[in-house]
Amino acid sequence: MTGAPTRALPRTVVGVDIGGTKTCAAVIDDTGVVLARSESGTPGPDGRKALLHNVVERINEVIRVTGAEPLAVGVGAAGVIDSRAGVVVSSTDVLKGWAGTPVAAELRRATGLPTTVDNDVHAHALGEVWRGAAKGVDQVLYVAVGTGVGASWVHRGWVRHGARNAAGHLGHVPAPDASGLRCVCGGEGHLEAIAAGPAICRAVTRRTGAPFDRLQDVVRRALEGPGPARDELLRGAHALGSVVGGAVNLLDPDMVVLGGGVVAAGDVWWQPMLEALRRELLPATRDVAVVPSSLGADAALVGAARLAWRSLDG
Repeated sequence: MTGAPTRALPRTVVGVDIGGTKTCAAVIDDTGVVLARSESGTPGPDGRKALLHNVVERINEVIRVTGAEPLAVGVGAAGVIDSRAGVVVSSTDVLKGWAGTPVAAELRRATGLPTTVDNDVHAHALGEVWRGAAKGVDQVLYVAVGTGVGASWVHRGWVRHGARNAAGHLGHVPAPDASGLRCVCGGEGHLEAIAAGPAICRAVTRRTGAPFDRLQDVVRRALEGPGPARDELLRGAHALGSVVGGAVNLLDPDMVVLGGGVVAAGDVWWQPMLEALRRELLPATRDVAVVPSSLGADAALVGAARLAWRSLDG
């Protein structure tokens, strides 16, 4: 007696997103579909061993739940990443001891799977270009506006990392409205100090004397009408739009994709940001498409999976 034929498992890889607040691993097939995910908080203050242990736990859990036999691992990680070596070049103190971590080698040893690593914003960008809002678009500027402000330039499907793997630090270019404001990098007057979510919250707190710890609370107050919350949200939107408009003039992309938690503020933020962006454009760049991310929180996972599939393709 012959049993029913066994259904073949799809070809899969594991995509991993290591952020400052959460870590997620997902089993993803070769069409970019997320089959299952495992998520936890990122143990940032506990050092690199705890960070890597948490990643391995997430990978093992999602493999166990799906019964998948992944072929490789792709990682989008916070920090400046040497993508060829899979090593963290530098990082903020949010992830203690993360700088210098050989992420690819450590995960390869722990999982037995070939592992590729890149910066998390670059992974977001790749996800959007592979299966998201910029699918099929030749030249894309991706901008992430959340806890920080970052960017990625993708040309014909490939990220341009720069000579020192530091390309994309849009949050650390000067913004006139941020003059005198201290940036997390130690400098002053940078875009991130006025346009990132925590910066907007701090500005509203300073003006009102009431604690605003979440951007959602700022947005809710801004929607109620004029006042400090709306002022600071618009100030951040104007600053971001102006700098991105300048970047469009510099790079001349086909499309700009914006993602991250601040974008979720909706029209009260998006419209003034877009107006400020378009005011900066040269006549030759005025027809650039500007769209929100379509993959949302899955963008980095899908982009990390893209890294893994490419590593298998050679």
